[in-house]
Amino acid sequence: MLLDTHIFLWWLFDDPKLSKAIRNIISNSANIIIISSVCVWEITTKYRIGKLPEAQAVAKDVPYWIIKAGFNPLAISPEHAQLAGSWEIDHRDPFDRMLAAQAKIEDLSLISTDKALSDFPIRIIN
Repeated sequence: MLLDTHIFLWWLFDDPKLSKAIRNIISNSANIIIISSVCVWEITTKYRIGKLPEAQAVAKDVPYWIIKAGFNPLAISPEHAQLAGSWEIDHRDPFDRMLAAQAKIEDLSLISTDKALSDFPIRIIN
């Protein structure tokens, strides 16, 4: 299961916006939880430009927080980048496009509450 950036942050911050169903999926040790390199890029970028001031500790060392949470990192491959860039879907967010491409290529469900991701031909758990 691939986590969208906001789901990863909600998990780390124990945010009440994270549903009980998603909490159960993430905490179930039978599930392999994956965090994309695109989440690292998104968190550090949004922190740097002031959109995520509450994520300072995470933004300073995202790989540490991935490991601390017991999750697995996923690098961005040329195949992921090719699909993200070439998909004929009118969606301008490069972070979302990459997560969708990774979910598709790696045959992963993407856990997200972002309704805009429903335009992509991927499995979404919300």
